[in-house]
Amino acid sequence: LSTTAAILSTMTLTLQGLKLRGFGGFVPFSDLPITEVPRGGGIYAVVRASGAAPVFLATSTAGWRKQRDPAVSVEELAAKWVDGAEVVYIGKADAGAAGGHGLRGRLAQYARHGLGGTSHHGGRYIWQLTDNANLLIAWKTSAHPRDAEKALIAEFEAIHGVLPFANLKH
Repeated sequence: LSTTAAILSTMTLTLQGLKLRGFGGFVPFSDLPITEVPRGGGIYAVVRASGAAPVFLATSTAGWRKQRDPAVSVEELAAKWVDGAEVVYIGKADAGAAGGHGLRGRLAQYARHGLGGTSHHGGRYIWQLTDNANLLIAWKTSAHPRDAEKALIAEFEAIHGVLPFANLKH
């Protein structure tokens, strides 16, 4: 990565950089029910703006799925942590008329999962951060959410050499 590209990329994958790229929201999950989240498709990022070292919970607040505990060991979480990254998860929401589609529906599912629901298993590692209540969710509408998600994840990988902390697969 050239020096200019590294500076630009670092700026874009921070809270401030995402704002400059047109992301909105930047609210904690607890504020989603009272926040006007777009109903269309798009991408979203979970941001941890604290520069403090993470502290991990041995258990998860997320719901079990297919009788499987969503928690992993503290050692596994520590190994997956990406030092210096503010973005801890990148996801997408496909457009559609059903309640679970679009940014509003998908983010509602993600928030419910952190409270013990089972409808958003992806990104579950964030629910083992002790400061998960302080994480911010940001979103941006897109006509092609899958492509936008892939591009943002690829940009993250170009900077850090790995997937974001809570992204477990491409």
